[in-house]
Amino acid sequence: MIHIVLYQPEIPQNTGNIMRTCLATNTTLHLIEPLGFKLSEKEVKRSGANYINEVHYILYPDITSFFEKNKGEFYFLSRYGMKTIYDVDTADSSKDYYFILGKESTGIPKEILQENLSKTIRLPMSDKVRALNLSNVAAIMVYEALRQQGFPDLSFLEPDSLKGHDYLIKK
Repeated sequence: MIHIVLYQPEIPQNTGNIMRTCLATNTTLHLIEPLGFKLSEKEVKRSGANYINEVHYILYPDITSFFEKNKGEFYFLSRYGMKTIYDVDTADSSKDYYFILGKESTGIPKEILQENLSKTIRLPMSDKVRALNLSNVAAIMVYEALRQQGFPDLSFLEPDSLKGHDYLIKK
Protein backbone atom coordinates (compact mmCIF):
# COMPACT_ATOMS: atom_id res chain seq x y z
CA MET A 1 0.00 0.00 0.00
CA ILE A 2 1.09 3.55 -0.72
CA HIS A 3 1.01 6.19 2.03
CA ILE A 4 1.53 9.94 1.92
CA VAL A 5 2.74 11.48 5.17
CA LEU A 6 2.51 15.24 5.71
CA TYR A 7 4.81 16.49 8.44
CA GLN A 8 3.22 19.58 9.98
CA PRO A 9 1.49 20.87 6.83
CA GLU A 10 0.77 24.60 6.85
CA ILE A 11 -1.40 25.34 3.82
CA PRO A 12 -4.94 23.95 3.83
CA GLN A 13 -5.31 24.04 0.04
CA ASN A 14 -2.28 21.78 -0.40
CA THR A 15 -3.63 19.29 2.10
CA GLY A 16 -7.04 19.40 0.39
CA ASN A 17 -5.46 18.70 -3.00
CA ILE A 18 -3.46 15.85 -1.51
CA MET A 19 -6.62 14.44 0.05
CA ARG A 20 -8.24 14.37 -3.39
CA THR A 21 -5.19 12.59 -4.83
CA CYS A 22 -5.27 10.07 -1.98
CA LEU A 23 -8.93 9.32 -2.55
CA ALA A 24 -8.42 8.97 -6.32
CA THR A 25 -5.57 6.51 -5.80
CA ASN A 26 -6.71 4.54 -2.73
CA THR A 27 -3.77 6.01 -0.82
CA THR A 28 -3.76 6.53 2.94
CA LEU A 29 -2.89 10.01 4.21
CA HIS A 30 -1.05 10.51 7.51
CA LEU A 31 -1.03 13.98 9.07
CA ILE A 32 1.53 14.84 11.74
CA GLU A 33 0.62 17.73 14.04
CA PRO A 34 0.73 20.57 14.56
CA LEU A 35 -1.25 21.50 11.46
CA GLY A 36 -1.24 25.11 10.30
CA PHE A 37 -5.03 24.99 9.95
CA LYS A 38 -8.13 23.16 11.13
CA LEU A 39 -9.27 20.18 9.08
CA SER A 40 -12.77 21.65 9.05
CA GLU A 41 -11.64 24.84 7.29
CA LYS A 42 -13.42 25.65 4.06
CA GLU A 43 -10.12 25.80 2.14
CA VAL A 44 -9.40 22.14 2.88
CA LYS A 45 -12.93 21.14 1.92
CA ARG A 46 -12.89 23.22 -1.26
CA SER A 47 -9.55 21.80 -2.40
CA GLY A 48 -10.69 18.31 -1.44
CA ALA A 49 -13.80 18.87 -3.56
CA ASN A 50 -16.13 17.78 -0.79
CA TYR A 51 -14.52 14.33 -0.72
CA ILE A 52 -12.85 14.95 2.62
CA ASN A 53 -15.29 12.67 4.46
CA GLU A 54 -14.33 9.74 2.21
CA VAL A 55 -10.55 10.13 2.53
CA HIS A 56 -8.76 7.65 4.74
CA TYR A 57 -6.50 9.80 6.89
CA ILE A 58 -4.88 9.38 10.29
CA LEU A 59 -3.82 12.20 12.60
CA TYR A 60 -0.74 11.92 14.87
CA PRO A 61 0.32 14.30 17.67
CA ASP A 62 4.00 14.04 16.65
CA ILE A 63 6.42 12.17 14.39
CA THR A 64 7.43 9.77 17.17
CA SER A 65 3.83 8.54 17.43
CA PHE A 66 3.72 8.11 13.66
CA PHE A 67 6.85 5.93 13.61
CA GLU A 68 5.66 3.89 16.61
CA LYS A 69 2.41 2.98 14.83
CA ASN A 70 3.67 2.31 11.29
CA LYS A 71 6.06 -0.18 9.75
CA GLY A 72 7.30 -0.42 6.18
CA GLU A 73 9.58 1.41 3.76
CA PHE A 74 9.98 5.10 4.66
CA TYR A 75 11.18 7.68 2.14
CA PHE A 76 11.75 11.33 2.95
CA LEU A 77 11.18 13.91 0.21
CA SER A 78 13.62 16.78 0.21
CA ARG A 79 15.33 18.99 -2.34
CA TYR A 80 18.55 17.87 -0.61
CA GLY A 81 18.04 14.19 -1.41
CA MET A 82 20.90 12.38 -3.15
CA LYS A 83 18.61 9.88 -4.89
CA THR A 84 15.42 10.31 -6.90
CA ILE A 85 12.11 8.53 -6.84
CA TYR A 86 13.33 6.68 -9.91
CA ASP A 87 15.94 4.99 -7.69
CA VAL A 88 13.15 3.66 -5.43
CA ASP A 89 11.59 0.27 -6.15
CA THR A 90 7.92 0.18 -5.10
CA ALA A 91 6.87 -2.73 -7.30
CA ASP A 92 6.06 -5.08 -4.42
CA SER A 93 2.43 -4.23 -3.70
CA SER A 94 2.44 -6.40 -0.56
CA LYS A 95 4.69 -3.84 1.19
CA ASP A 96 3.79 -0.51 2.76
CA TYR A 97 5.61 2.50 1.29
CA TYR A 98 5.51 5.81 3.15
CA PHE A 99 6.47 9.04 1.38
CA ILE A 100 7.09 11.74 3.99
CA LEU A 101 6.79 15.36 2.88
CA GLY A 102 7.74 18.29 5.09
CA LYS A 103 6.00 21.52 5.91
CA GLU A 104 5.79 24.03 3.10
CA SER A 105 8.02 26.67 4.70
CA THR A 106 10.93 24.60 6.02
CA GLY A 107 10.51 20.98 4.89
CA ILE A 108 11.51 18.05 7.08
CA PRO A 109 13.92 18.93 9.91
CA LYS A 110 17.58 18.49 8.96
CA GLU A 111 18.18 16.13 11.89
CA ILE A 112 15.55 13.69 10.59
CA LEU A 113 16.98 13.83 7.07
CA GLN A 114 20.54 13.29 8.33
CA GLU A 115 19.40 10.17 10.20
CA ASN A 116 17.79 8.86 7.00
CA LEU A 117 20.20 9.91 4.22
CA SER A 118 19.87 6.68 2.25
CA LYS A 119 16.08 7.07 2.25
CA THR A 120 16.02 10.80 1.40
CA ILE A 121 14.93 11.35 -2.19
CA ARG A 122 14.18 14.26 -4.49
CA LEU A 123 12.44 14.92 -7.77
CA PRO A 124 14.73 15.94 -10.62
CA MET A 125 14.31 19.62 -11.54
CA SER A 126 16.20 22.62 -12.84
CA ASP A 127 18.10 25.10 -10.70
CA LYS A 128 15.52 27.81 -11.45
CA VAL A 129 13.25 26.90 -8.51
CA ARG A 130 13.82 25.82 -4.92
CA ALA A 131 11.04 23.26 -4.83
CA LEU A 132 7.76 22.20 -6.38
CA ASN A 133 4.37 22.69 -4.76
CA LEU A 134 3.74 20.12 -2.03
CA SER A 135 0.57 18.75 -3.62
CA ASN A 136 2.35 18.32 -6.97
CA VAL A 137 5.16 16.38 -5.31
CA ALA A 138 2.67 14.13 -3.53
CA ALA A 139 0.82 13.39 -6.78
CA ILE A 140 4.04 12.62 -8.67
CA MET A 141 5.22 10.30 -5.88
CA VAL A 142 1.94 8.43 -5.62
CA TYR A 143 1.55 7.92 -9.35
CA GLU A 144 5.14 6.77 -9.87
CA ALA A 145 4.81 4.26 -7.03
CA LEU A 146 1.49 3.02 -8.40
CA ARG A 147 2.88 2.86 -11.96
CA GLN A 148 5.53 0.44 -10.71
CA GLN A 149 2.73 -1.71 -9.26
CA GLY A 150 0.55 -1.59 -12.40
CA PHE A 151 -2.02 0.81 -10.87
CA PRO A 152 -3.79 -1.83 -8.74
CA ASP A 153 -7.54 -1.34 -8.35
CA LEU A 154 -7.54 1.87 -10.42
CA SER A 155 -9.70 2.36 -13.49
CA PHE A 156 -8.03 3.10 -16.81
CA LEU A 157 -11.34 4.29 -18.26
CA GLU A 158 -13.98 6.76 -17.12
CA PRO A 159 -16.28 4.72 -14.86
CA ASP A 160 -19.86 4.15 -15.97
CA SER A 161 -20.88 5.49 -12.54
CA LEU A 162 -19.66 8.88 -13.82
CA LYS A 163 -19.93 9.81 -17.52
CA GLY A 164 -18.83 6.40 -18.77
CA HIS A 165 -15.98 5.10 -20.89
CA ASP A 166 -17.78 5.89 -24.14
CA TYR A 167 -18.57 9.54 -23.32
CA LEU A 168 -16.46 10.95 -26.16
CA ILE A 169 -17.97 8.73 -28.83
CA LYS A 170 -21.59 9.22 -27.84
CA LYS A 171 -23.62 11.58 -30.00
